Amino acid sequence: MRLAERLRRRLAEPFVLSEQWRSSDDLRWPQDHEAVPAAVLIAITDRPDPGVLLTLRNGNLRRHAGQVAFPGGRIDAEDGNPVAAALREAEEEIGLSPDQVDVVGEIEAYRTGTGYQIIPVVGVVPPDLSLTAHIAEVDAIFETPLAHLLDLANYAERETEWQGARRRYRETFWSDYRIWGATAAIMANLALRIGPLP
Repeated sequence: MRLAERLRRRLAEPFVLSEQWRSSDDLRWPQDHEAVPAAVLIAITDRPDPGVLLTLRNGNLRRHAGQVAFPGGRIDAEDGNPVAAALREAEEEIGLSPDQVDVVGEIEAYRTGTGYQIIPVVGVVPPDLSLTAHIAEVDAIFETPLAHLLDLANYAERETEWQGARRRYRETFWSDYRIWGATAAIMANLALRIGPLP
């Protein structure tokens, strides 16, 4: 069975949120603080041992500088939906053409401590695409094995104080990259959602 179809079937299966699920960064925001709608693309490469395309954000950005992230960003009015936003951002940030992405579904939203409500969009892409980083936003594009990211044993639970509140977060490492915060939480949530792929 093709990778895209396997993922599509897994995402269509009934699912109940567990205690391991992370829906937010655990920071208390004022009730009148409205989250900014955003979307990211979890781009999974269609190869015998699939990988996930990740970016290292530019070190000079105002927010999340130098962190590992999925391609993604705000959902603009002209996007219309999270899928369109995720595909547009992926094209802008890493040169991934939307027609190269087989979108298989979405998973539940994740709320960040910086005020974004992120919809993760899952898509399958051909392997070894020629991608180009948008240098103002992305310092590097790299691929991490999907099996590593779907294994919850590879994640550590951490806690820190930020802006006067306790924040729990997950982190994992691949090669020289530290994958943590919203990116690790979203990927661990996908692991809970679909489990290991045979």
